Amino acid sequence: MANPDSQDIFSLPHDDMVQVFIDQHRQMLLSSLDGLDEDEARLKLVESKTTLLGLVKHAIFVERVWFGEAATGKSRAELGIASSPSKSFDLSASDTIESIRRDYAQAIELSREVVKGKTGDHVFSGNRRGSLPLRWIQLHMLRELAQHCGHADILREQILSARN
Repeated sequence: MANPDSQDIFSLPHDDMVQVFIDQHRQMLLSSLDGLDEDEARLKLVESKTTLLGLVKHAIFVERVWFGEAATGKSRAELGIASSPSKSFDLSASDTIESIRRDYAQAIELSREVVKGKTGDHVFSGNRRGSLPLRWIQLHMLRELAQHCGHADILREQILSARN
């Protein structure tokens, strides 16, 4: 993964640069599960449905909404994802750190395939809001991932401090 703070990234075209930032945040969110056991990853520390494993599962949903639904116009049911953001945090008994990591990696790969060869000016017409340029979708993804990385940092800190 490229480091957005390295000199060689500073002069990249916007379309390439934004992808580096998105990939960094994807990796940061995924790494929030590193070294945790299944119970810790599912630990509910706030009133909402937010857990570390649930955050990464939600990120799968977000990838599929913006680079699946928006790009293709397929319904969420056709894409095999939750019908709403709230439901995307729900964990099933079969969800594990390994399965969620695998599913997230697959979602990211699909997202990368969708944007391959496109610029920020490319318009996706399948979103419920109407047609949106890829540039807006990428910036929204970055906003979404940054927010959830912050959530994950706090939850992980609480989990690790409870070990002592």
